[in-house]
Amino acid sequence: MMRATTPLFEFDDTFAAELPGLAVAWRGAVAPAPDLLVLNETLATELTMDPAALRSPQGAAILSGTSAPEGSHPVAMAYAGHQFGTYSPRLGDGRALLLGEVIGADGGRFDLHLKGSGRTPFARGGDGRAAVGPMLREYVISEAMHALGIPTTRALSVVATGETVLREEGPLPGAVLARVAASHIRVGTFEYASAHEDPELVRRLADYTIARHYPAVAAADEPYLAFFEAVLEAQASLIAQWMNVGFVHGVMNTDNMAISGETIDYGPCAFIDAFDPTTVFSSIDHQGRYAFGNQPRIAQWNLARLAETLVPLIHKDVEQGVAIATAVLDSFAPRFHRHWSSGMRAKLGLADERVEDDVLIRELLDHFRTAGVDFTAGMRGLSAIARGAAAPPHLATWAPRWLQRLDDANAAADAMDHRNPIYIPRNHLVEDALAHATAGDLAPLHELLTVVQQPFSARPGLERYAEPAPAGDHFVTYCGT
Repeated sequence: MMRATTPLFEFDDTFAAELPGLAVAWRGAVAPAPDLLVLNETLATELTMDPAALRSPQGAAILSGTSAPEGSHPVAMAYAGHQFGTYSPRLGDGRALLLGEVIGADGGRFDLHLKGSGRTPFARGGDGRAAVGPMLREYVISEAMHALGIPTTRALSVVATGETVLREEGPLPGAVLARVAASHIRVGTFEYASAHEDPELVRRLADYTIARHYPAVAAADEPYLAFFEAVLEAQASLIAQWMNVGFVHGVMNTDNMAISGETIDYGPCAFIDAFDPTTVFSSIDHQGRYAFGNQPRIAQWNLARLAETLVPLIHKDVEQGVAIATAVLDSFAPRFHRHWSSGMRAKLGLADERVEDDVLIRELLDHFRTAGVDFTAGMRGLSAIARGAAAPPHLATWAPRWLQRLDDANAAADAMDHRNPIYIPRNHLVEDALAHATAGDLAPLHELLTVVQQPFSARPGLERYAEPAPAGDHFVTYCGT
């Protein structure tokens, strides 16, 4: 790896320095011909980076992993994880590197992480590379999630490497994604630390994570229990937001759950079309473990794995520690429901909370499912009904009761239009943009980005981005996507 001559970043390395058992120093592979395909200039500015410098050949070399910026000490992060319910003791960054931590304009600390930068000691037989399509896919979906107001990692750039990677589909152009996150500490990181030969590693990891993400709990009488509760609350809120917009993560392994409460690791993810809780997009999720409607249950299951690692910190007596942690874990379902119900009431224009609201919401979703209604278009269309449009047949009996529930129908409709997106990264449009980009035409991708970055405002000429998927379309995602 070459060493850059002019610093483009000011890095810190607190994770690697304070938790050496959880990182391995490593270098990225040299990209033959780094070419910047897309740069998130808004994010770069928020991180006090110079977009013009990032667009330079030197910037492309750094963002591809070819050149290590001055002050950077890249590491591959170690973690374990339960994958589809089966424990794997050693996963880690098989094709990724943490370049370091940067401080944003608001004083926040963020990881700058490369994905697809070559094999590491955790590669597990993979080639360490990534293809253009999947990296651009993460860029698009994460930017859409950010625009929807959902906590998420964000993409800073995608750089083509100038090499070819071999996948099931055949040879594809290679690429590296630069990703920004509050941190890359996962439930799987705690699982790895819990099995480590250093018995104090979990405590040090917990102390580090508390200081970085949940500093308020440090003053609690039982800080590690308060930490677990804070993570559980963050995840209950996050998963509720996924469910409110129809997002399917697709691979909710414990190594893909960030302790910070951000959405992380966009692999076989997608947004549902016709509303159906059993929706699965991943080609390898044969049993529907990570189906849309299962996501709250799986989140709680993952949090139970986190709790297991914290029990020794929560109480010196294991049985008492388990009982205490379980009591908090059992609060996940009501916490999730509170967040989900609040989000759905806002989507329906309900200004206050009433006991009967849950029935109204459930009946609406039942009507959507029975009629095969597109979730995003169906929810957005409710504001037109509130303004006086005729209700579709499947809502003929439901709509009058809902309208009676509204205090001010026109005001509710205006509020709903700020909560129900008209544009999401619809699967068929994402795939079309990625196919063009893989062939060298980035214009459809850039247009798609401009659409999903303003999801709530209808704009003339963009009608096709609001239309449901073509009839009979059955979208499937694969592990490499």
